[in-house]
Amino acid sequence: MASAPAFFHLRHPTPSDNVRRMNDAPPPLPAAAQPRRTGWIVYSVVVTFFLFLSILANLILFAMALGSGNEFGHRHETLVEEQFDGDEHARDKIAVIYLSGVISSNVDGYPTEEGMVGYLKEELREAVNDDRVKAIIIRINSPGGEVVASDLIYRAVVDARDSKPVVACIDSVGASGGYYVAVAADHIVATDMTITGSIGVIMQTLTFQGLMDKIGVQAHTFKSGKYKDLLNPARQPTEEEKSLVQGLIMEVYDKFVGIVAKERELDVDALKTGLADGRILSGKQALEAGFVDELGYFEDAVEAAKKLASIKEAKLVRYQMPFSFRNFFRFLGESKAPKLQIEVSPNHFKLEAGKLYFLPAYMFQ
Repeated sequence: MASAPAFFHLRHPTPSDNVRRMNDAPPPLPAAAQPRRTGWIVYSVVVTFFLFLSILANLILFAMALGSGNEFGHRHETLVEEQFDGDEHARDKIAVIYLSGVISSNVDGYPTEEGMVGYLKEELREAVNDDRVKAIIIRINSPGGEVVASDLIYRAVVDARDSKPVVACIDSVGASGGYYVAVAADHIVATDMTITGSIGVIMQTLTFQGLMDKIGVQAHTFKSGKYKDLLNPARQPTEEEKSLVQGLIMEVYDKFVGIVAKERELDVDALKTGLADGRILSGKQALEAGFVDELGYFEDAVEAAKKLASIKEAKLVRYQMPFSFRNFFRFLGESKAPKLQIEVSPNHFKLEAGKLYFLPAYMFQ
């Protein structure tokens, strides 16, 4: 038999049914948290910081490229000219170049790769290439210094002298290497109290053997030849080594005396047996010996330069290195931390072992 159809009773929901349905419903989802608005600020700061680092790095690379002369080509920085004295309305100029302190090949404190030597070369080149510069004054206040550095500056002054008159003005001291440079000038002016002369060569080394024996320290040197540890401070030099070093000293000395004799028109033998024995001279003694041409001051050197250049008026100018990123970053990179030094002698200057110097004895005794 067929089953009877099922019937469903439909009714409208009552208010109680609606309340029950609301109670059985799952709890509503919490509202989404509002995003913080500081995120984009942090992101902007980070991006700006890395952008700044990128720009700084590119500036450093660009400055290094200019200084090293790579794909940008070799570049000489043009010096900035400054008028500091003289006739203000004059067209002609006299360039004043300063040689101060111990002459050295050290590059510290100088914006050129050759240090003091390179900087003076740049100044001389600037003066020679300027048609309005009619004469050059080398103002010297130096006790001398390294042999090679002194010779390089001397040669640079000689080259400049071939183009324009050069006057050397020696202030307080222009001895040994300082005088070596001065003889390259056409005319030398010194005060009567100037310290000059000191024609000679020196090399110095210390021996610690006695001290090492006292404290029980021994040094072992392994070398390829008997002269390879020449000037070894751990032992006394042999007679052969002394003779070898003395021969080198005299070779450089002969060159020094020869240059003085040639430039000052003096007799070589008379110099070697006379005043070229390392002694220092006053300006007055130097004038009597023919080492200088005139006793006077800077103003007298200016007048001598005008006379040699056949001019009556001139501006006095000097040179300075212009601002550059290369020099700026070099300045930032220099350590300004104070240094502690313990000196075992009363002298402010020490000779470096193995180097030849044009220096007067009073510098290190």
